[in-house]
Amino acid sequence: MIRYAFAGLFLVALAAIVYVLMSASGGKPSANALERYATGTLEKLDFSLAGQPVPSGTFNHADGTEADLASFKGRTILVNYWATWCAPCEKEMPALGALQAARGSDAFEVVAISIDADEDVDYARRRLTELGAANIAFRHAPLDRGDIVYGANVQGFPTTILYGPDGLEVARLSGEADWAAAEAVQFIDAVLRQAGKS
Repeated sequence: MIRYAFAGLFLVALAAIVYVLMSASGGKPSANALERYATGTLEKLDFSLAGQPVPSGTFNHADGTEADLASFKGRTILVNYWATWCAPCEKEMPALGALQAARGSDAFEVVAISIDADEDVDYARRRLTELGAANIAFRHAPLDRGDIVYGANVQGFPTTILYGPDGLEVARLSGEADWAAAEAVQFIDAVLRQAGKS
């Protein structure tokens, strides 16, 4: 009888240890299902400002007309703040052009906003094409009029922020990323599927 009691206690203790180990390793699942895409080139995806609205600042189109990000409401947009003096910005631009070619539609657009000075606008416009992103419309908001940049809480360049069709931030990434990589395209596809369900 005592032998069975020890065996029972051993099994209970073993079950408790297994439960504690599984709980510690599994952790609490994330409330945001999109966080699982923060791997590889997107490992620095930041969801801490998710739900913030697009900034109220303005930018200029290539023809000089003024616009704001609220005009994209109803579409998912990947807003990239870049400059010609920023080597990582230039390095990632071909991948942004590839993403626009692969997923650009009425539902999704890459919105690249150059923060170059006014006197460098022509160079920045030409550079966008030279970097393999001629399929991305040129937009400009010089840093000295950077209400859109500061309103988006951009801390460095490049910074890329994804907004859903509701005009609210989904996630952001500070620094360079390969936006044409499989995990980046899968992330965009997941956000577009999620937007299609709402």
